[in-house]
Amino acid sequence: MKTKSRYSLVAIIVLMLVVLGCNSSKTTLQDEVINDGKKYSPASFSDTTKDTVTIADVNWKKVFSDPNLVALIDTALKNNQELNITLQEIQIAKSEARVRTGEYLPQAGLKLGAGMEKPGEFTRDGAVEKQLEVQPGKAFPEPLGDFMIGAYFSWEVDIWKKLRNSKKAAVYRYLASIEGKNFMITNLVAEIAGSYYELVALDNQLEIINKNIEIQSSVLNVVKQQKDAGRVSQLAINRFDAQLLNTQNLQYDIKQQIVETENKINFLVGRFPQPVVRDAATFNDIELDSVYIGIPAQLLENRPDIRKAEQELVAAKLDVKVAKASFYPSLSIRANVGMNAYNPGVWFNPQSLLFNLLGDIVAPLINRNALKANSMSANAKQVQAAYNYQQTILKAYTEVVNQLSGIRNYTSSYNTKSKEVEILNQSVTISNNLFSSARADYMEVLLTQREALQSRMELVEIKLKQMNSKVGVYKALGGGWK
Repeated sequence: MKTKSRYSLVAIIVLMLVVLGCNSSKTTLQDEVINDGKKYSPASFSDTTKDTVTIADVNWKKVFSDPNLVALIDTALKNNQELNITLQEIQIAKSEARVRTGEYLPQAGLKLGAGMEKPGEFTRDGAVEKQLEVQPGKAFPEPLGDFMIGAYFSWEVDIWKKLRNSKKAAVYRYLASIEGKNFMITNLVAEIAGSYYELVALDNQLEIINKNIEIQSSVLNVVKQQKDAGRVSQLAINRFDAQLLNTQNLQYDIKQQIVETENKINFLVGRFPQPVVRDAATFNDIELDSVYIGIPAQLLENRPDIRKAEQELVAAKLDVKVAKASFYPSLSIRANVGMNAYNPGVWFNPQSLLFNLLGDIVAPLINRNALKANSMSANAKQVQAAYNYQQTILKAYTEVVNQLSGIRNYTSSYNTKSKEVEILNQSVTISNNLFSSARADYMEVLLTQREALQSRMELVEIKLKQMNSKVGVYKALGGGWK
């Protein structure tokens, strides 16, 4: 009867601990905030684009045909320091997942111990040992040795899946770190491509300036000859000379930008400053291929930042479960077996055998405010992750729409500006001929040359924006990391 009463008392205590843990953990998962990402994605990017084919599935080597650009990107994917740092962060996250895996598995090991003790004779232990014998007629040795060899075992029974959920959360964060690396690759490919196009655009602008310097120098010589003939004054020479100096001054800013852009590319590639091999001659002749954008729902699979936010959201939900399980009682089992004696020579006597088995249930009673605070923090982080997931989807959709609009508008702008450049080039020739025959004022020549130079420079800038829009669409759709 006494044994049954003890079992009943233990059962009542365990039940009270469980109920107390359940009542004290009133966390919510905020499921109303966490919805499928497709709910936040429109059916299409526009009324005219509903094809499921997307350029994001195309390897970057096929998207960028310039061999010099391909070589730069390929080198950067091997040598970029920031990318290599991220790869090490992935290894750290992987190790963390392994640590969490080991926490809910049984722990077992071997141990070997040795010690020696000499209690004072006027202490309880000393007085007892003085009256005892190890064997008949043989007193305890002094000092008393303590030697042990054995095995130990411990296991926290994961009743509420606290440890397993913690391990799963670490795994999802490891997967999120991989997606973070993929997103960095996408950005790296896009940044190198954009910088490369910027560099060849600057080369083209420098060439335009140099050609204008030649033209203006030639015109200046003509004006000087006309002054000698008494057809123009010194004012005309000064105006043409000032415009030539102004044009010559433009080249220095372009040259500085070229150096900085080259070094930006070298930094991304992971090498010291050096000339960047490129082909600038065909920049204005680059044709934009058809860009297949697919449907917004494909962003959930192709955009690494969305996939990363999704993995972090799942990890945050598991953290809430872990925090909730902290309120519940935990069951631990520990056991030891081995040989323990005052002398290793008698280890293998049956009397030296030592073993114990212990199981305990522990539930928090005093420090519950800390557990509540931890639970509230985990729940808030879960909601934060849900909003971050939604925001990432919204950002991705907006980026695609912006870049698509850029391709359309900059293509139209390029066509319009090309016609303007063609007309102004003709006007330069006409104005020079008229001036030579004294049928046009030198101000008309100056103005026409200035407008022609500006329009050529703007044409190159528009072409750069057009190419950057193509790179931007590829990046926004999630291309570059596959």
